[in-house]
Amino acid sequence: MGLLNFKRKDTAQTPNPQVETFLRDYSIEVMPRTAEKIDDFRDLLPEGTRVYIAHIEGTPIDEMVATAARLARDGYNVMPHFPARIIKDKTVLADWIARYQGEANVDQALLLAGGVAASHGDFDSSMQLLETGLFDKAGFKRLHVAGHPEGNKDIDPDGSMKNVEEALAWKQKFSETTDAKMALATQFCFEAKPVIAWADALKEAGIDLPIHIGVAGPAKLQTLIKFSIACGVGASLRVLQKRAKDVTKLVLPFEPTEFLTDLAAHKAANPDFNITHVHFFPLGGIKTNAQWAIDNGGASAVPASQA
Repeated sequence: MGLLNFKRKDTAQTPNPQVETFLRDYSIEVMPRTAEKIDDFRDLLPEGTRVYIAHIEGTPIDEMVATAARLARDGYNVMPHFPARIIKDKTVLADWIARYQGEANVDQALLLAGGVAASHGDFDSSMQLLETGLFDKAGFKRLHVAGHPEGNKDIDPDGSMKNVEEALAWKQKFSETTDAKMALATQFCFEAKPVIAWADALKEAGIDLPIHIGVAGPAKLQTLIKFSIACGVGASLRVLQKRAKDVTKLVLPFEPTEFLTDLAAHKAANPDFNITHVHFFPLGGIKTNAQWAIDNGGASAVPASQA
């Protein structure tokens, strides 16, 4: 693959062993329209990679299911989004579950409120989706819910963490009653220190759900700032703003190397650290993100077609 050639050196890059270990079994997010641009995911992603399929408002369920079926045929573990606020009612939810299972053999899902201000129907939160019991009835093996290391202004308009923390406590209790494995998948972040503090605080509060930390893949700085503002990423946005002041760095893509190196080092020193996986948001493109993972993940990131 001729990706990011301007960054390559004559000598082969030796991955940081801690980062290589931390990247093992990473996941990545796609949308139907971005997946269409990829000829063969097996040239980019390791065998069995968990691929989330983001369900943006207005995307027909037919396109979502078709993308899920394609990825499943290629040997990937598919985890579609179920955004509560765009699901009209329990009948629609049951239909989506049945279609994903019947056409793509899906048995995992990311449940979240969804990025729309007003609900389209009966649901407003991931907790209401869980309460239907439909995922357990269908035998889903894995259910992920959202985590917010920097809070969420939609959930806590006053800037606190009160409602977010109460929701996490509810999800923790639910995890003790379902047969599905549960985990937190977070928004993307850029600074390790506050993320580590947040994860430690969850453990102290009795929240022991594994954390899959959101990471922005390599992208132009302007692109990352735009997405960060749109997604409500606040505290760690200062990392990007600081970089933006250095004109010499504006022309180079921002990469998650420092962020992941810091987290990987902490994980190596603290094996029971509750961040267990990396989840990539390929804001600069799936191919670019996959190449970064290949360059830095060593054996953890060898594409399926090359394994």
